[in-house]
Amino acid sequence: MALRVRDDRRPSEPDPGHAGEGSPGDASVPASGGVPILASEQQGLHAVLVGDGDVPPRADLDAGWPGWDEGVALVVAADGGAPKARAAGLRLDLVVGDADSLDPGELAAIRASGIPLELAVPAKDESDLELAVLAAVARGAARLTILGALGGARFDHALANAWLLAHPALAGRSTVLLDAGTRVRLLDAATTPASATLAGRPGDLVSLFPLGPEATGIVTDGLAYPLRDEALRAGPARGLSNVRSGPEARVSLRSGRLLIVETHLPGDSP
Repeated sequence: MALRVRDDRRPSEPDPGHAGEGSPGDASVPASGGVPILASEQQGLHAVLVGDGDVPPRADLDAGWPGWDEGVALVVAADGGAPKARAAGLRLDLVVGDADSLDPGELAAIRASGIPLELAVPAKDESDLELAVLAAVARGAARLTILGALGGARFDHALANAWLLAHPALAGRSTVLLDAGTRVRLLDAATTPASATLAGRPGDLVSLFPLGPEATGIVTDGLAYPLRDEALRAGPARGLSNVRSGPEARVSLRSGRLLIVETHLPGDSP
């Protein structure tokens, strides 16, 4: 069933230099069962962003991450993510980007539907997904779930998308990259200690990677191989493939940044 996000569609194609202007409709999707990823993520406007990487079927997302779409009030596609958003049953509020991954028929269909389209020039400093992030933040998004950021033919794009989690515009906002088997988030203690609660399936893999030279004062709970006020440094793979021992784990960080990657093992059932 498609997400019904808003009904007040109107044609719009503003100046690309004002991609952050405007506001989404105020309708939102009611809770549809499942458990929220984090209790704190239920506060503020929830936006789903769709990039041009691999976007799994909606049923696979629902099975892998129950509650991932709770309270969605804004759906933004980055360029070639538009047809992938529709295929996943997401009703678009906005399409941004340089349109180099949209064929003329798709572009015409977006214009004809009245979905706002914010075009950028191809020669730009930002990726299309970065423009989608900035547009969502400008519209008040406090929680961002990003689909289509992983997979695809371009490893450099996937890496850049993971690096987007450290974008200054996302400071203080709950942001995850999501596909059917993977959830990626950033724990940022660059200025003050931070912690994250990781709810999910027992047996899932949880990998911790320092985003920067090192991350220090790491304490974990609910993982098979605990860290007790320890450091992870760039290069060694020590943080790879820990295991969630129960339905919830916790990671605390005193200083630095940690990229947290949760993975369902193939063949695991919800």
